[in-house]
Amino acid sequence: MKAVILAAGKGKRLRPITATKPKPMIPLVGKPLLEHTILGLKKAGIDHVLIITGYKEEAIKDYFKDGIDTIGVKISYITQTEHLGTAHATNYAKDFVKNDNFLLMYGDILVDEQVFKDVIELFNIHDLDGVISLMTVENPQEYGIITLDSQSNVKNITEKPDPSLNLGNLANAGIFIFKSNIFEAIEKTQKSIRGELEFTDSMQILINDLNGKIKGYIINNLFWSDIGLPWQLLDANKFLLDQLKPSIEGKIEKNVSISGTIHLGKSSIIRAGTTIIGPCYIGENTLVGPNAFIRPYSFINDDCHVGMSEIKNSIVLSDTAIPHFNYVGDSIICENVNLGAGTKVSNLRFDNKSIKMSINGKLVDSKRRKLGVVIGANSQTGINVSIMCGKKIGENSVIGAHTFINEDVPRDSLFYQDSNGKLIKKVKPSQ
Repeated sequence: MKAVILAAGKGKRLRPITATKPKPMIPLVGKPLLEHTILGLKKAGIDHVLIITGYKEEAIKDYFKDGIDTIGVKISYITQTEHLGTAHATNYAKDFVKNDNFLLMYGDILVDEQVFKDVIELFNIHDLDGVISLMTVENPQEYGIITLDSQSNVKNITEKPDPSLNLGNLANAGIFIFKSNIFEAIEKTQKSIRGELEFTDSMQILINDLNGKIKGYIINNLFWSDIGLPWQLLDANKFLLDQLKPSIEGKIEKNVSISGTIHLGKSSIIRAGTTIIGPCYIGENTLVGPNAFIRPYSFINDDCHVGMSEIKNSIVLSDTAIPHFNYVGDSIICENVNLGAGTKVSNLRFDNKSIKMSINGKLVDSKRRKLGVVIGANSQTGINVSIMCGKKIGENSVIGAHTFINEDVPRDSLFYQDSNGKLIKKVKPSQ
């Protein structure tokens, strides 16, 4: 069976992480998000994948190439030049699919690979035109809600319904199987009030106008995340680390304490006095220690340096240095970041309330008791910087010594405190 992955979006809600890479290429436990997905599809019997690309597409193409030699699955590409909705994006796959059945999914999803196997099996054992995966949600007014009949066939699809309608709480989870007649439904789809061609409208047309039969598959007790918000990367990281197999390819000096499952990549060194509690993933050519403390659910990518510092439940991307008396907890540190000695990240409020983070100018409740910082690529801090929980530091920014950060720092910024303790904010001059 073929698969189509929609991967053209800009991932604006994940800024500054996606400032330097498309969302599907964010590394998690040694591989880009998209690679974890394609490997799962491969295990489910998919042998040819079309990736519909757009934003920073060369990062995807350069990494996977034709797929055959890099991942063992044939990969094709098509560039989405206009962004007119999910139905419009899906229609780019029409010539690729031809008359075949195919799996369709959004490229920012991480899901237990069993879901792929289950939806394909459900499609194959019934005479269906489609299968849609579903998730139970607490706030149906924020989703496309699917109403099923007693045989789990889709009756109605309603975008962001008023709660008073009582249409249930089963939301579109972004993984589908279809016959090629879905493209006939897309051709009949009109623009919504948002001015977009909505894929949910196309599915309703398939049911109502073309007498199509779509079954719902409810994801129960299996991991699923659409990774639309920074802290969802931490959830995905935890899910992947819980499946980690132990592997030691680097060097571990004497007087190192290791418990739990860890992966240590080639040419990496763990110096004496270091304690590591797994599950943890440490990439290639990375130096940890001496006297570092790496706590569970930490992913430290390639070419990093972690010295006499503590890291807990965090994602640290390549070429980053956390060398001297630093604390990083529940955080995402992008590539080529340098933390000055004594830089500390707060990850807990005094009142123990959940932490909010600004997403596209709006405060969003993470519903997490612990959440640290997101630091964009190519940024650095001076000595003894303190960063409050839930804050973001944009890419290419510099935080001066002894500075207290209690607000988001825009990209390309210089923040420092003057001799009177006043916070000075400047835009860095163009290089």
